[in-house]
Amino acid sequence: MRNPRRLPALILAAASAAFATAPAARAAEAITFGLNWLAETEHCGFYQAKAAGLYDEAGLDVTLVPGGPDANVPLLVASGKYQLGMGSSFTTLNLLAQDIPAKTVAAFLKKDPQTLVAHPGQGVETLEDLKGRTIMIAKFSQQEFWQFLKTRYGFSDEQLKPYTYSAAPFLADPKAVQQGYITEDAYLLGKEMPEPPVSLLLADYGYQNYASTVFGRSDWIDAHKDAVRAFVEATAKGYQACLDGKASAGEEAILTANPDHTKGLYDFKLKQMKERNMVTGEDGGPIGQMTDERWKDFFDTMVASGVYAKDLDYKAAYDLSFVDGE
Repeated sequence: MRNPRRLPALILAAASAAFATAPAARAAEAITFGLNWLAETEHCGFYQAKAAGLYDEAGLDVTLVPGGPDANVPLLVASGKYQLGMGSSFTTLNLLAQDIPAKTVAAFLKKDPQTLVAHPGQGVETLEDLKGRTIMIAKFSQQEFWQFLKTRYGFSDEQLKPYTYSAAPFLADPKAVQQGYITEDAYLLGKEMPEPPVSLLLADYGYQNYASTVFGRSDWIDAHKDAVRAFVEATAKGYQACLDGKASAGEEAILTANPDHTKGLYDFKLKQMKERNMVTGEDGGPIGQMTDERWKDFFDTMVASGVYAKDLDYKAAYDLSFVDGE
């Protein structure tokens, strides 16, 4: 998740003109969807929908584009290169704060997998135990979940130490604490440790960020509502297949697209997603569903943290009408 740069008016005007062009009658609606990272288990619903032909059946011609360290998906969506992209609750709020109308239409991980990770046997059992301890946090994360920790749990910037995306400093220091993901901490770090690490899932402590969201520019979404709804519904079917253990096509597509993502890691991630209700949420609502209450809670927290101005029209950052049951 990266903070997008402000886009020149000429780029937006050109993109608007391109989006206004109507597709040919009966032609499949072309959608280029930008993923937030390289192909991984968390994307299983998208890859299953593509590989199993669910998008085709819905009249869509979908291209999935993996992300990476240099991919700025919000910028690519805002400029019109991608029609839709994967983000989080921050994504469309960030765009709106830069006067770029955009909205989130679905969230396929109702629990953000973000964690703080510590070594076992160091007296860490809850977030309260981390107050005053040095924690390795990436620069962009300092403007996101770190603000939640400061506002809700009294963490301070004096605790910060740069996170360099290397596990070496953490593994070398038993007292070290760093950011991580519940879908991989015990598998990747655990292989290098005598005991599994202590992983504290921020979602269990009130962190209301939606993850693996579908977002797009508001004008494009409004002009292509049927296609967006079809995309969301097909993707939800893909995720249901993953949860039901019937997504072999999507699994194969992910492992092929990202050879570094092993079968063992895929299985571990999927197990975590199921056991922790990361896709369905604790209430078991429709896959992809969001709520006004949760968006308000998230926004209010970030306003209190100084991330957003209180007069930002946060309700323009999402649309609940694309998931059944909303």
